Amino acid sequence: MNPLTRSKNTIILPVLIALTLICFGLSPTTRAVDPPLDGGHPHGNTAEGEDALFSLTTGFGNTATGFDALFSIIDLGTLGGTYSAGQAINNRGQVVGESYTTSGELHAFLWQDGTMIDLGTLGGTYSSARGINERGQVVGSNTIGSGESRAFLWQNGVLTDLGTLGGPSIGSTANAINNQGQVVGASGTFTGELHAFLWQDGIMTDLGVLSGTFSSAQSINEHGQIVGFGEGYSFIWQHGTMTDLISGRFAIPYDINDRGQVVGEAEIDPGTADRAFLLQGDTLTDLGTLGGEGSVAQSINNRGQVVGVSETARKKVVHAFLWQGGTMADLGTLGRNFSNAEAINDRGQIAGFSETASGDFHAVLWTK
Repeated sequence: MNPLTRSKNTIILPVLIALTLICFGLSPTTRAVDPPLDGGHPHGNTAEGEDALFSLTTGFGNTATGFDALFSIIDLGTLGGTYSAGQAINNRGQVVGESYTTSGELHAFLWQDGTMIDLGTLGGTYSSARGINERGQVVGSNTIGSGESRAFLWQNGVLTDLGTLGGPSIGSTANAINNQGQVVGASGTFTGELHAFLWQDGIMTDLGVLSGTFSSAQSINEHGQIVGFGEGYSFIWQHGTMTDLISGRFAIPYDINDRGQVVGEAEIDPGTADRAFLLQGDTLTDLGTLGGEGSVAQSINNRGQVVGVSETARKKVVHAFLWQGGTMADLGTLGRNFSNAEAINDRGQIAGFSETASGDFHAVLWTK
């Protein structure tokens, strides 16, 4: 594993640890996501001067050459604080994610038509949106008044607590939603374990584990296929059965499209940095890097376009990428050294976040 592995896992593993604490009656008091990539500046250390690459400013921000078109990077702003991150996007161009507010709380947001809307919480001080479907339904995690973490569904201005696989003092988090309103994520159980779940029509179903005491569902497509990971394994859940997805190597799948193509990160060669992968049928493809050692693929659309984050040839410079047709293109940044592409829709619009020229991190939208 490599430092880049933490780029995506900052949205997952620390939250799962926090949920485990909640299962035992402990409540996290600080935000359990987005630690530094290299142990320094949030989301990674920064470098000055000549290390600040790819800073050809145009329009709203920087552009990066790739394929036949230039991508413009648009700063989506914040809810008043200094940090925001886009984590999902639908085909209507609606972006959801998380942002610090003027009071310093971290809240889920919905961005559309140039406006960022605070989705609030269910009584606590924290929320983060991680998925949105074509109906504008949003899912994620938030804290309730008593401090526990709960998966939520937001629609038409109303937040709904999706519950847990255990009792009222157990935690849960939602990671994705499809157009049928099926939600997947992870929840604590009565026995203190953490299991992947499928929520539909008010019912949360335990998807179980292949081994150990932990599993988490990361993505669901329109056919109801679910991908995720557990202790030492990756899985696909379909037709009511969980099976091993990639045997014999470390791998974490983060997304599956309607064609059944899966992307994520895997240890391609033992002892080397994890690399972004595309799994199609039984064929695992190494998507490469932007010149560095490690990379992580985080989203794939139904056209087979993949986005993620990669180390570059420059030390401590980590950039978002778009991969298609065997080529990986650098998407650039808002002016400094870090950017991360979290999601791509079928129109090729990309949501993520980037370090600004001032050193803050803002949600961004890449468009052609």
